[in-house]
Amino acid sequence: MNTKDSILKIAKETIALESASISNLATLIDLDFADAVQLIYNSKGRVIITGIGKSAIIATKIVATMNSTGTPAVFMHAADAIHGDLGLILEDDVVICISKSGNTPEIKVLVPLIKNAKNKMIAITGNKDSFLGTQADYVLNAYVAKEACPNNLAPTTSTTAQLVIGDALAVCLLKIRGFSSKDFAKYHPGGALGKKLYLRVQDLSSVNKKPQVQPDTDLKKVIIEISESLLGVTAVVNNNKIVGIITDGDLRRMLTKTDVFTGLTAKDIMSSHPKTINEDAMAVDAMELMETHGISQLLVENNGNYAGVVHLHNLIKEGII
Repeated sequence: MNTKDSILKIAKETIALESASISNLATLIDLDFADAVQLIYNSKGRVIITGIGKSAIIATKIVATMNSTGTPAVFMHAADAIHGDLGLILEDDVVICISKSGNTPEIKVLVPLIKNAKNKMIAITGNKDSFLGTQADYVLNAYVAKEACPNNLAPTTSTTAQLVIGDALAVCLLKIRGFSSKDFAKYHPGGALGKKLYLRVQDLSSVNKKPQVQPDTDLKKVIIEISESLLGVTAVVNNNKIVGIITDGDLRRMLTKTDVFTGLTAKDIMSSHPKTINEDAMAVDAMELMETHGISQLLVENNGNYAGVVHLHNLIKEGII
């Protein structure tokens, strides 16, 4: 059983089993799910998510997902709840209880306390006929036929199903709220993901030099400007308006076409109508524009005036690519 082939076989069987169980969840979604989403959406309070054991771990992930997508949520461990943490639940809060069996001792103690407080309760359980399933206001069916564990004991497939139901809730709420990428950025400003959502072109171009020449600038000065900027490019401007661009590639192509450089100026070798982007645009938009046109630099504008250069290296450095 320790051979590589046997290990790969077990891994593939596990993934196939869990995948089939997750696909089956779609057939279990009913009106209770829609009612639960509307309940949370219309609630003036928070979502309190509770569970025991592995279900508690899944609850913490669902809480994190909801918080980052516009639905205020709080985790409450079922065991701690019956020893004081029940005070977390406020009058308008909606409670989600997660339990595969729906019959654990902690859940049997906790559920009546929640009902006595008149809070609405949503169950995520694999057993609709369980104590939890029969006591909850809404039941989200997370039934799985078998755990991936060969002994059918360790929570594996069942916890994956719980997580998927939680994701489905969060995404439904996200879409109903019209939660945008800008909203997401407010809650997730850190890391590469956050940068993709809040970093603007100006944040990148402002750290670069601002190479520029006039249309009648001679070739030597053009080469110096490109070299000193360390960006491999210079804008050709007239009255602060972009009229062209010269890249180091343009210089190489010029060298293959002519042997006489005397009298050459910027307008003789520049490319007209260069790709530009507004400095208020998102950095990720600059990345998409570069990828679409197969280029590594964009000239930046501010109200139609030349404002600088954003380079592919800026995007790489910030983790956008």
